Amino acid sequence: ALEYYIADYALGRLAHALDKTADAKKYYARSLGYKNYYSKETGTLRPLMKDGSFLKPFDPEAGADFSNAPGFHEGSAWNYTFYVPHDVKGLARLMGGDRKFVDKLQMVFDKGLYDPANEPDIAYPYLFSYFKGEEWRTQKEVSRLLAKYFTDKPDGIPGNDDCGTMSAWAIFSMMGLYPDCPGSPHYTLTTPTFDRVTLHLDKRYYPQGDLVIEARRSAPDRSIIKKMTLGGKPLKSYRVNHDELVKGRRLVIE
Repeated sequence: ALEYYIADYALGRLAHALDKTADAKKYYARSLGYKNYYSKETGTLRPLMKDGSFLKPFDPEAGADFSNAPGFHEGSAWNYTFYVPHDVKGLARLMGGDRKFVDKLQMVFDKGLYDPANEPDIAYPYLFSYFKGEEWRTQKEVSRLLAKYFTDKPDGIPGNDDCGTMSAWAIFSMMGLYPDCPGSPHYTLTTPTFDRVTLHLDKRYYPQGDLVIEARRSAPDRSIIKKMTLGGKPLKSYRVNHDELVKGRRLVIE
């Protein structure tokens, strides 16, 4: 259900781009169906029975480590509860506000409930950046996860690469940007691993040339961003539109 809600959102974006207003509204409204699964009692998304009632008994941690759990596949409720990348602010309102959302999401990392080896929750660390003043949590967690789970050893990837998903997460994160919402042409910025990355863009579509990401880190805590510029101009937001990014040509992160 959650995956289809994200697909509905992407279809809505496509319909909007094609000026299909009615279809855009229909698919966007349908993408918000995840709200039916939110349980105030547990503070998580929770499986529904045929009669519309919530599953009982229910353990939000059941299903971790790919064990079987009713209503979830290859994960627990904690691996799926924040799996609403197209309506992060709406989910925060369900949870009681931005502060409660951030605290609950941080708890997932602090208690080891995050699973770096499966798609539903791999965007979790980037969700902090939707809340002003909390972007440092994204930078801290991404740096920590890269160091812990991605190495040059034989077991240097956290699980099944699933058509390159884990590798793509690592490469995007190392470059310093991540597309955390399918269907949305935006990236969330984080601290690059590399001092300099050059993306050679296809000149048929990007005649302006390559995109360069440069990291200049001198602060004691190199994982936290102090300031950024794009195209030589100060960049205040930690989320950037694709067109804005490629037209800027040079992203400098300090």
